[in-house]
Formats: sequence, structure tokens, C-alpha cells
Amino acid sequence: MGRQEIGTVFHYYTKAGVAALQLTAGELSVGDTIMIEGPSTSITMEVESLQIEHQSVQKATAGQNVGIKVPERARQGDKVYKIEPTP
Repeated sequence: MGRQEIGTVFHYYTKAGVAALQLTAGELSVGDTIMIEGPSTSITMEVESLQIEHQSVQKATAGQNVGIKVPERARQGDKVYKIEPTP
């Protein structure tokens, strides 16, 4: 199982439980498994929904900012990795 760094967290909305991600490489789709890691963060989850500017989308690519619902607090500067399934 490999992983590819695809972006960073640039904001966390506490009340909504949403992390705002800046995608810097590759793409992110609904159904992908991601890992968010930082000094005090370790979240592994399946992406259930993506939003760009409050509009639901199925896929986002490098250069876009997206919001995703996360099960626990993410912090600014946390790295986001896409988990590649093992063939």
C-alpha cells in the first residue's frame, strides 16, 4: 500500500467539522482513501463528499481548494496523502 502526498490543510472549520485542503499534486475523488498527518493529527478516512465553493463535486485536481468532512480535528499545515490500493 503506497501513499502520495496530494496537498495540505489550510483551514479547519470547527463547527462544521470540515477541513479545507489545498491540492498540490494529483487528484482527489469521492471514494478515495486519504490520510491526514501532522504533529498531533493522524486521520485515515474514505472521502465521502467533496465541495468546491460550497458546490458538491466528484473530483478535484491539483491547484484547486476543496472542503471535506473529517471525523476529528485537522490542523493548518497538516499533510494530506492519498492511499493507493495494492494491486
